[in-house]
Amino acid sequence: MNKKIASLLIGATALGLSTASFADPAIVYDLGGKFDKSFNESAYNGAMRWKEETDGNFAEVELQSDAQREQALRRFAESGANPIVMAGFAFATALEEVASDYPDTKFVIIDMVVDKPNIRSIVFNEHEGSYLVGMLAALASKSKTVSFVGGMDIPLIRKFACGYAQGAKSVDDGINVIANMTGTTGAAWNDPVKGSELTIAQISQGSDVVFAAAGATGLGVLQTAADKEILSIGVDANQNYLHPGKVLTSMLKRVDNAVYEAFVAGTEVEPGINAMGLENGGVGFALDEHNESLVTDEMKTAVEEASAKIASGDIAVHDYTSDETCPALEF
Repeated sequence: MNKKIASLLIGATALGLSTASFADPAIVYDLGGKFDKSFNESAYNGAMRWKEETDGNFAEVELQSDAQREQALRRFAESGANPIVMAGFAFATALEEVASDYPDTKFVIIDMVVDKPNIRSIVFNEHEGSYLVGMLAALASKSKTVSFVGGMDIPLIRKFACGYAQGAKSVDDGINVIANMTGTTGAAWNDPVKGSELTIAQISQGSDVVFAAAGATGLGVLQTAADKEILSIGVDANQNYLHPGKVLTSMLKRVDNAVYEAFVAGTEVEPGINAMGLENGGVGFALDEHNESLVTDEMKTAVEEASAKIASGDIAVHDYTSDETCPALEF
């Protein structure tokens, strides 16, 4: 074994990288853990769907700190993994450094645009899906106050909050929408205690429906909402099952589809930008046996009509990241 390969294997062990053979795909999860029951777990589910359908293998790693991002990408690229998928916007800086050094490797980044010839950037119209669950929140609310708990305070998460507020106010312009963020660092994705504290504070202000877009922090939001007997709204993956009859719905962000499609394409994955919204099934809201008693036929019809109008362009939902303003909410 030459020194270069030995060094790579030692680095892979230190990072906890699973190994892949040449040209197997790889995925790097963001902070918060693979089984966060939200964003990362949705990405994992997409990878597992590909594995089960193809009997293929993929490599993976769960990061423990921001400092490991570039190292993980280089280790996978050196090992021959291709394509390499990154679950999260925070990989952008590391990817800018790494991609040019491995021109024959295809990289896929979710939630950020990085413009290089070997990178596919996948973004979502989270504001569209958030608009729909905001409508459901307003239709379900008895107190006429609903709320939002975000993870890290960044434009992407404000995009969720803004869409949510627009949807709620489309139902009742006088409804009160409260929004709080968990923090300003990556730790905000994995702080269920803080999520619980924010939810309790919002309940004290009258909220009876709370939407969490905060990774694993959201688990504390959903748990507290159930304990305090108000309704919650999950995010990314379908989280209705976590507290049946207590989770009004979940704003689906099909990260699983993004990963699955990248793995299917393999080394032929096309570079460029792919936007996933209501029009192409990239976002939506969850209805199943766990929340069917909470969503009336009238509520379902209203939201499905709005969904069709958003997809056709008849309803325009403001995207906070386009100019960092929100017509329906003050941050």
